[in-house]
Amino acid sequence: MTSKLFFRSALLLLGVFLAVSASASDEYPVFHSTNPLAPQDEWGVLHQMPNVDPTDYFHRSGSRLYYYFKSRHELLRDPAYVASLQVVLRNRGYYCGPIDGVMSDAVSDAIARVQKNYVQRVTGTLTVPVRRALNLP
Repeated sequence: MTSKLFFRSALLLLGVFLAVSASASDEYPVFHSTNPLAPQDEWGVLHQMPNVDPTDYFHRSGSRLYYYFKSRHELLRDPAYVASLQVVLRNRGYYCGPIDGVMSDAVSDAIARVQKNYVQRVTGTLTVPVRRALNLP
């Protein structure tokens, strides 16, 4: 009797999860299928030889969850994260410098433009609201 109840509740939970994930849209970043930390060019295509950026070889974690628990100081020391930040900023029109994984004044200016566009306090530093606006972990 208890195994039958367990099986039915597991099926019900699976159905609810599938319904929620099927109806997920852009407002739920957990269900996004693209990873901005993956080595991709500006068109979303994975890099292939000979068009390889040096940032493609930097270590990246396989899980977005890893980056959610890092402070902004730790994230900005990670060249792979800064490179993905530069790519997202360039794709949205805030940054036009090189994708080199270096946190420069141009990246800070781009972050300041994002903050101004989203009516946030303009500091030029990477904050959690900026990360949410750019859909970055």
